[in-house]
Amino acid sequence: MPRYTIEQLQHMRESEDHVEFKKGEHGNVSYNGAGKDKPQERRRCILGYVAALCNEGGGRIVIGMHDAYPHKVIGTKQCLNGIGQLESDIYRDMGIRPDIYELYEDEEAKSGRVLVIEVPPHPIGKVFKFEDVALMRVGEELKPMDDKTFISIIQEQEPDFSEHICEGITIDDLDKEAIKVMKERYAEKQKNPTFTSLSDAQALSDLRLIIGDKVTNAALLLVGKEEVIERFYPQAKVMLEYRNTESQIHFDNRKSFGQPFFLLIDELWEEINRRNGSVPVRKGPYIFDIPFFNEDVIREIVNNAFSHRDYRFGSEIVIKQYPLKFTIINGGGFPHGVSVDNLLTTPSMPRNRLIADVLSKTGIVERSGQGVDKIFLYTLSEGKPAPDYSKTDEFNVTATLSATVKDTGFALYVQNIQDGLPDDKKLTVFEVLALCEIRDGAKRPSDKEIALKLEKLGFIEKHGKTNAQYYILPRKYYELSGDLAAYSLKTDWDINQVWAVLHPFMVKYGKAKRADINTLIGTHLSEKQLRNFIEELKQQGKLRAEGGRGYVVYYLGENA
Repeated sequence: MPRYTIEQLQHMRESEDHVEFKKGEHGNVSYNGAGKDKPQERRRCILGYVAALCNEGGGRIVIGMHDAYPHKVIGTKQCLNGIGQLESDIYRDMGIRPDIYELYEDEEAKSGRVLVIEVPPHPIGKVFKFEDVALMRVGEELKPMDDKTFISIIQEQEPDFSEHICEGITIDDLDKEAIKVMKERYAEKQKNPTFTSLSDAQALSDLRLIIGDKVTNAALLLVGKEEVIERFYPQAKVMLEYRNTESQIHFDNRKSFGQPFFLLIDELWEEINRRNGSVPVRKGPYIFDIPFFNEDVIREIVNNAFSHRDYRFGSEIVIKQYPLKFTIINGGGFPHGVSVDNLLTTPSMPRNRLIADVLSKTGIVERSGQGVDKIFLYTLSEGKPAPDYSKTDEFNVTATLSATVKDTGFALYVQNIQDGLPDDKKLTVFEVLALCEIRDGAKRPSDKEIALKLEKLGFIEKHGKTNAQYYILPRKYYELSGDLAAYSLKTDWDINQVWAVLHPFMVKYGKAKRADINTLIGTHLSEKQLRNFIEELKQQGKLRAEGGRGYVVYYLGENA
């Protein structure tokens, strides 16, 4: 949301401009109404007003100004030197991330301090509550929300902001170079070279970016002149910040990108790539480098942010790049119905469908809805940790990529598989996820059909019998990882492998209970197999047993 000056605030009306003025001169405005007995009195606190303003579509609480127009400055010490803590407390208690700042009537003397709490609009279909009550402002009071307003919010549908007409601009406000790039991308993707010879107006009309002489928001953001985008949608920027260490608060370098998207995306990638590194991978005939930040992944994650963001929010897309980490923060939260848990399984519903459609038709994205799949597929295939969306909330999507290659052997193994498959049979993201599950110790993938397919193709191996069955990656993976000993330990065990595990434990501790042996062997053998091997070791004189039925302790035998 934009930041206002004291002069601008003085001319605002509480109802029309969604602002709540509080004097705060005789003490702080209560944070949560503590100490008040009546609910209607407890609501008149910071958290109560934050909930109500968010439900109204956003607004601001102004502390330190008189509520009578034209809102004389009184001054306040509310949260002096504690703005960051107040932001954190509101986010913790309400799940709402405000923008809080202070203003001074006399900036030089630092007198006449005013505290402003900017509250974002509620996400589509989301109602916020204080003490389990959905609130709305009614005159000077905070009241429980009436049924009509409550139902109207929860039944809201995601509008397609990008297809709306942007009043006040014409085709002359669009950038000819950006249109040229868009036409060339479309011609290449659709294998239609004649598209580049169309007039700009015809090409824009064919892509539904203009309707008659009316220009859509999508057209402005994709191919508009930079100064026009700045005038209408100053929040439609990408801010790239670079920090040498993850602990830094202040950035070492910051660059703003406000061009139309068809010009922005290439320049943004070039800037990111200037500080990009790579991990060299060498194994037999396999020689390649794994980049810290994969170009396809970075482009896709930016494409997603651009087409899914909520342009009602005043914040830009913010990218924080570190030597080994990349974080992108995008206003608006996940589209309705999408969460961290179903990110890969729920069909994509772009918030700005016209933008997504044009990006798909021009080859910026492969196909609408494939973006997150590609991000996960390429990242996991390179032996890196999965993209982390855990810091996403109702108001922002936050995605973090790690540049650390934790398993070069896995990257080599997946590359080996993909090289041997035709283009229409390459591993999908769900199949690579299944391989990751097995690599990370799962007895079997969560998807049984994928497990059977991978086993049939020889990409995973089944070992053990009956209830002790388990999957592992095949010998090829361990060869590429340089750890055939681990493969030997994971495959069906013989008595020598059992003894190789038991003997060091017995030497160190002098004895072992049956529970200890079960823990050491794990799921590699069935109960019957393990019992037979123990009996054989006893017969060989390597183990001896003491104790009765139900409680046996094993010791090293004479031939150990």
